[in-house]
Amino acid sequence: MTDVTVDDVMAELAALEDPQVREANARRGDDHGVNLGQLRAVAKRLKTQPDLARALWRTQDTAARLLAVLVSRPKAYDRDELDTMLREARSPKVHDWLVSYVVRRSPHVEDLRRAWLGDPDPVVASAGWALTRDRVTKRPEGLDLGGLLDVIEAEMRDAPDRLQWAMNQCLAQIGIEHPEHRSRAVAIGERLRVLEDYPTPANCTSPYAPVWIAEMVRRQGTA
Repeated sequence: MTDVTVDDVMAELAALEDPQVREANARRGDDHGVNLGQLRAVAKRLKTQPDLARALWRTQDTAARLLAVLVSRPKAYDRDELDTMLREARSPKVHDWLVSYVVRRSPHVEDLRRAWLGDPDPVVASAGWALTRDRVTKRPEGLDLGGLLDVIEAEMRDAPDRLQWAMNQCLAQIGIEHPEHRSRAVAIGERLRVLEDYPTPANCTSPYAPVWIAEMVRRQGTA
């Protein structure tokens, strides 16, 4: 399907608008009312269309930007374009999907990770920490894990929510994946107590780093 226009897509998204979905999303900071399963179905039909993706992104509409991410070709974006897009992506879901589905698959991912990690904008910095967590897990060679723990110990407790969440995930992954840093990661979590009281369903693992680390290590049988 290559001849679809932005107007066609926007009309389809408008038809999928559900007030109850919008209300639920609003509680999480997202301003759209399209069920994500239906949105993915539209993307599956459209397939990869880089030009359409860019046009949908320019609408600034949250549902359209989510769809743009799904029909993007990550290698089609240059480094500065991705940097601009991330700074425009203020909706939490758009931000998360852009990082997960586009930036992570881009040849510019490492350059952007380093640039974003210390960015003064905490939302941008949270993307740098999310990408750093990936490296901690999959490709830690060359990372200063002790240095990362120094920054987390000094800054995580007072960080804004989204940055704090990303730093906490990185802290937990260091403890889970790297036994030589595990005791320090747990000690930092116990001292800072970040997300200790986060509401967690009975069948889920708490994001509180000491609990999360202990449970993941137990599952892996690597204690």
